[in-house]
Amino acid sequence: MARIAFYAPLKSPDHPVPSGDRKMARQLVDCLQRAGHQVEVLSELRAYLPRDDDHAAWERLKQHSATERQRIAALWEAAAPDLVFCYHPYYKSPDLVGLPLAQAHGLPYMTCEASLSARRGTGLWAGTQALAQEGVAAAVLNLCLSGRDAAGLSALVPGARLAHLPPFIDPAPFAAPPCPERGHIVTVAMMRPGDKLDSYRHLAAALSRLPASCDWRLSVAGDGPAAEDVRALFADLPPERLSWLGALPPPQVAALLARGVLCLWPGVGEAYGLAYLEAQAAGLPVIAFRTAGVPEVVSEDDGGTLVAPGDDAALADAVAALIADPADAARRGAAARQRVRARHSMDAATARLSALVDQALGGGGR
Repeated sequence: MARIAFYAPLKSPDHPVPSGDRKMARQLVDCLQRAGHQVEVLSELRAYLPRDDDHAAWERLKQHSATERQRIAALWEAAAPDLVFCYHPYYKSPDLVGLPLAQAHGLPYMTCEASLSARRGTGLWAGTQALAQEGVAAAVLNLCLSGRDAAGLSALVPGARLAHLPPFIDPAPFAAPPCPERGHIVTVAMMRPGDKLDSYRHLAAALSRLPASCDWRLSVAGDGPAAEDVRALFADLPPERLSWLGALPPPQVAALLARGVLCLWPGVGEAYGLAYLEAQAAGLPVIAFRTAGVPEVVSEDDGGTLVAPGDDAALADAVAALIADPADAARRGAAARQRVRARHSMDAATARLSALVDQALGGGGR
């Protein structure tokens, strides 16, 4: 058993606001503990720079980070951990705590879902990207949840030590037998500007292209700062076909998915999308764009349907076909569910992560 200091600079596992980042951070901690390791959250400090010209914010962050490092170093005088594990460092959220401490104490450093962008060459982000790049180069192992991230790390840090960890969820909450309601399309997604809003735009466009003979209805679980903008995108669609459910607690999300025929979410810019895994774990086939990290979690060989990015007509055709053939939708959903259980489950991730941590520690503890 190793003692692991876990740090997520973008969003701590204990952060009060739910998100995919927080969920994955919590799942990683859970897997490490299931594997028998003692996991300690290194710091609650949030290192996030949404702008590349906010020098005052950058100075404050550096000061707070220095204070945190001093606090933690004092705690480590009695006994330092065996490994520092950093989740999701990137140019907007560099690791200013775990990496310097690991270097100062001669500890192995490991990242998961680190990402680098060749476009970040100016402003503050040029410097924070360099810090993220330094961490990738120094890490004994960088765990990549997508092929896109692995390619980005390899391109900017030749020789970086990489390993693949498939994205994962706990499928147990979604184990209820599917009870699909005819024509019921389900979407579970936050409502915020950027890629999420673009995905909602394509979602509305696809629904507007469904033939008049298609008996469909959409349930949307999600909320956020762009909620009004999202609803405006659907203003020309029949309101009686739309159910806006707001943010739902996990048990209600699972119950909603169990009543769906299919999950429709275009997935613009998705790193991979835990919501896709949840939908498939509940027995729903997924229809999405073949873009970004979506193919990491949605397989056309196992029930998924992926179409060219931006092709709203193809999304509509795929939806209409499955609604017209619920037996095929059920078969696809069953195949997708089996794939999640075999490849993307907590059990599979625990076994994989245990082996990777052991590799990072050289076959054992320090």
